[in-house]
Amino acid sequence: MPDAALEDLYRDILLDHYRHPRHHGQIEDANHQADGSNPLCGDQITVQAKVGADGRIEDIAFTGNGCSISQASSSMMTVYVTGHTTDEALRAVKTFQQMMLTGEAPSSAEQDLGDIEALAGVAKFPVRVKCASLAWKTLEQALQSQQVVAQAPATVTTDERGVSDGGS
Repeated sequence: MPDAALEDLYRDILLDHYRHPRHHGQIEDANHQADGSNPLCGDQITVQAKVGADGRIEDIAFTGNGCSISQASSSMMTVYVTGHTTDEALRAVKTFQQMMLTGEAPSSAEQDLGDIEALAGVAKFPVRVKCASLAWKTLEQALQSQQVVAQAPATVTTDERGVSDGGS
């Protein structure tokens, strides 16, 4: 497929997820939750997940507001991790972060991210990488947090001074 046609396809995928976000809302019986923010541009997100006794993500949702890239990335992430184990989801977070650093979709031997690979081009715009990464870092925090959802949720930020910045 020519580069222009591929870019058009990727743009269409991103716009579809932005205009029609999947898993947008709240989960009544979530047992994992974290809040995330990007102070530089104002993106904010809350990720909630219900993880079953077998370690699988049974349900996931996000709320918040932000630019089209942060919202599309959030939607795409929730679609991808639903039904996966927390270990598989955390591996996907690492693979996504690597893709944001290199600008290259992972090889199929590593991990196939499907439509999420449409976000690889964001790496050309370092300021936008934080927008695309916010949901993923927030998911990582939610899944790694030992906090009970009824307590104050964990918070992650894409601010360079943020504890959970992960080096981006």
